Amino acid sequence: MSRILLVHGWGFDPRLWEPLRETLPGHAWLAVDLGYFGPARLDLPPDLELVVGHSFGCLWAMTHPDLQGIPLLAVNGFPRFAASPDCPHGTPLPVLDRMLKRLQEAPREVLEAFHARCGTVSPQGDLQLARLTLDLRRMRDEDARPLAARQPVFACSAEDDPLVAAALAREAFAGNLRMLSGGGHVLPMTRPGALAQIIQEVLGQ
Repeated sequence: MSRILLVHGWGFDPRLWEPLRETLPGHAWLAVDLGYFGPARLDLPPDLELVVGHSFGCLWAMTHPDLQGIPLLAVNGFPRFAASPDCPHGTPLPVLDRMLKRLQEAPREVLEAFHARCGTVSPQGDLQLARLTLDLRRMRDEDARPLAARQPVFACSAEDDPLVAAALAREAFAGNLRMLSGGGHVLPMTRPGALAQIIQEVLGQ
């Protein structure tokens, strides 16, 4: 039984992983909660064999000092999200700055619009604006590409991902990327079978 840590993305919670857990039983699934809709649960269990990070959860895992060296599967993920001269396919900084500003004014509306773009529904709960703001700023500012180059990183993404462009994923992960023809930005929900197969292949390596 493999011990696998699951890290959800920005604007989600651990319920993102329920379809995957049901599709691939027989593993010790351990999930952190980044604390966007209630208290954060960030304690890391020992003896992990794989970390699976969705979207921002990939960046979070790459930069966590206690997860260095553990194989990582990036799902709709990225080591850098914002555009820059050497990351032309990222999200433009003005877009992220506007989103940060709007988040302070109308956080629920921002989350509903974000989830509408993902084709999902925003989780309910006690919205934690400080955590949402902190991690959205991290998405705007951080660049984990040097860290990604020093640890085992596998990746899967979707051609039709509306948030992480296929070109960005290809640029970030090169030969370690499995690109699916569809599934959008929430592969754990839309393509749990394909993701389960990829996880089994990664564990086999």
